[in-house]
Amino acid sequence: MPDPSVPAEKPAQDVPRRARPLLTLEVLRREQLTPHMVRIYAGGPNFGSFTANGCADAYCKIWFGPDGKPLDGTSDLESLRSSFPREEWPVSRTYTVRSVNPAARELAIDFVVHGDEGLAGPWAAQARAGEALTFSGPGGAFNPDPDAGWYLFAADESALPATAAALEALPVSAVGQVFLEVGGPEDRQPLTAPEGISVTWLYRGDTPAGNTGMLAAAVSAAPWPSNDVQVFAHGEREAMKALRDVFFTMRGLERRQVSLSGYWAAGRTEDAFQAEKKTPVGKIL
Repeated sequence: MPDPSVPAEKPAQDVPRRARPLLTLEVLRREQLTPHMVRIYAGGPNFGSFTANGCADAYCKIWFGPDGKPLDGTSDLESLRSSFPREEWPVSRTYTVRSVNPAARELAIDFVVHGDEGLAGPWAAQARAGEALTFSGPGGAFNPDPDAGWYLFAADESALPATAAALEALPVSAVGQVFLEVGGPEDRQPLTAPEGISVTWLYRGDTPAGNTGMLAAAVSAAPWPSNDVQVFAHGEREAMKALRDVFFTMRGLERRQVSLSGYWAAGRTEDAFQAEKKTPVGKIL
């Protein structure tokens, strides 16, 4: 499975573009959540410059140099792009801001790790306290609608952090269903959600991620109380397309009810995945 994050868009030409401001924090500690998920806590003197946006799915774009490590904050993107050939330009990977703790002056970001695959995962697996973590953002768009009759979540492990954060933002009276596809029981994580939210873990075992059809099958077969629902479904691109058909064709939902996004694509490198986002194969909505 490729590093399941969304790389930043690159300019169409080798011309520097105006870049978003960057913030550099320090890695404070690393926590191994499961065999394939690492949490990095970051803070330090610059934490006060981080401004949360209030979105349950808040995310940041972490910028990496050609050495495979996050930028150290000594140069801005425009300078780096104007000083080096394109193949040495910084690249970004998009990750959910899992939590922000103003009292402790730290934030947490979770990384899926599958050995040496990808860019951000291998770095996170070896990150040490004191290392730099440079990013832009946060972005984000989703918050639970308190007027929804019920809620439905569907995700693989790439969107598990965003799903977990969104569950914590639900009203205490919320009811609904959660479907999470992971490799096996060892990849489960404790989730905080209202009592009315049921959680179903789907284990793909040795089947390659992104090729199971498990999420669409589970959602299709699940009880459907009514169309007064808010949906949060994020994960592998083709799995999200299958869910798109369930939500809009099978169930007849309106676009405003559904947050649907592909975080990665099976069989694609991250650059290929990004390049396809504006082509027919890459579009979900």
